[in-house]
Amino acid sequence: MAYIEIEDMQFYAYHGCFDEESQIGTNFRVDIKIQTDTTVAQSSDNIDDTVNYLEIYQSVKRQMSIRSHLLENVADRIASAVLSDFPLVEHIWVKVTKLNPPLGGKMYGVSLAIEKERGH
Repeated sequence: MAYIEIEDMQFYAYHGCFDEESQIGTNFRVDIKIQTDTTVAQSSDNIDDTVNYLEIYQSVKRQMSIRSHLLENVADRIASAVLSDFPLVEHIWVKVTKLNPPLGGKMYGVSLAIEKERGH
């Protein structure tokens, strides 16, 4: 088994419970780590034998464009979409961070991480 990580994907989106968040939007960061068998690709050197990073990114981007109130919903949709669309992915860890959230204080962000496995 191998792990593929796509780190620090940046998106501008409209997720949140507050009216301002749905109107103004904010910056988000998404990190994912997937577990997959790369044995065939290691020998073949063919992208068709592994998980295509561009296609994963496009899947994440589609999910980030769908407005949600909660980071829990966003992260679960991303994890479910990747598992559904990429049969070689056995396990996924997704972290969604809302940067500079409107909580009345200075902070980098708030995050939610979720893990899912194929068949569960």
